Amino acid sequence: MKFEKKRSSTKQEIPTASMPDIIFMLLLFFMVTTTLREVEVLVNYSLPEAKAIEKIENRRLISYIWVGKDGKIQINDSLVKMEEIQGIMYTKRQALPNVIVSLRIDKNTDMGYVTDIQQELRKAFCLRINYSANVKI
Repeated sequence: MKFEKKRSSTKQEIPTASMPDIIFMLLLFFMVTTTLREVEVLVNYSLPEAKAIEKIENRRLISYIWVGKDGKIQINDSLVKMEEIQGIMYTKRQALPNVIVSLRIDKNTDMGYVTDIQQELRKAFCLRINYSANVKI
């Protein structure tokens, strides 16, 4: 007599009923714990002082331009030349029509240089300009 092993015909599968719950919990966890990357300032500057300042509430509308002590200009994460400001800011204005340009300019920068930046912004139709300053105590 020969004995044969009886094999079961059931398959062993991984239960996937709770997978959407697990994915949702992971997604929620990463959304809560992740912070948005801030812009790294590459230029060295010190802001002028003012007696009265106003805080802009809607920070999503603000686009920053930094001008350092050595005359370097930074928009977002990259250093740019004066001639590139118009193209970059025009593209930003097309994407966000209500953009406010916040100029963070070193207090010892020549006013002619600031005027050149203003002219480039005017050519890009970025007419809402804010000048950043520290509060004078």
